[in-house]
Amino acid sequence: MDLSEPMNFNNMKLAYILFDGATWLDFIGVYDPISRLKVMNYIPDLTWDFCAITNTCADDLGLTILPNKIKNDLSPYDAIIVPGGRGTRQLVKDMAFINWISSAKDVPWKISVCTGSLLLGAAGFLKSKKATTHFDEYETLAQYGASVSMDRIVEDGKLVTAGAVSSSIDLGLFLCNKWSGPDAADKIRFKMHYRG
Repeated sequence: MDLSEPMNFNNMKLAYILFDGATWLDFIGVYDPISRLKVMNYIPDLTWDFCAITNTCADDLGLTILPNKIKNDLSPYDAIIVPGGRGTRQLVKDMAFINWISSAKDVPWKISVCTGSLLLGAAGFLKSKKATTHFDEYETLAQYGASVSMDRIVEDGKLVTAGAVSSSIDLGLFLCNKWSGPDAADKIRFKMHYRG
């Protein structure tokens, strides 16, 4: 993918990264507002895949989501979106998983919620970048070479990271604004009846 070319938001393709031990609100909080960009015809050709290295992904209490892409090359996407959760603590040491995430090195937008940023860090995407994560993991985030911010949403070029779980909805609306403008974000916020 040629990063010098301006991005056409009209046919973006997103990869939602799923894994065992994810916090599903991290994922759904971003997914819901972004999906409305398609449903409400702001980006009618927007597409996405649910990507994982396993056939099923469950949170700590067993709520299971089925990915539609397994161990796929992440390089063709315009953005990867990585949730957090307890599972990230083991996955940062899982080289098969990190090598898979690393296939997104040329993907323009790298986005995370909560401790999903630790996975981006383990893949080498945060060196000398400003980023945030769950407030309990600021020191861990710094170990990946990131300049740690305590802000709720942190943007460093096309790297966008968000804090703890409730920030996921704010992140989704932030991306709606980024990709389709403030009018789209405001109308999506209204449809969600969200006052955050």
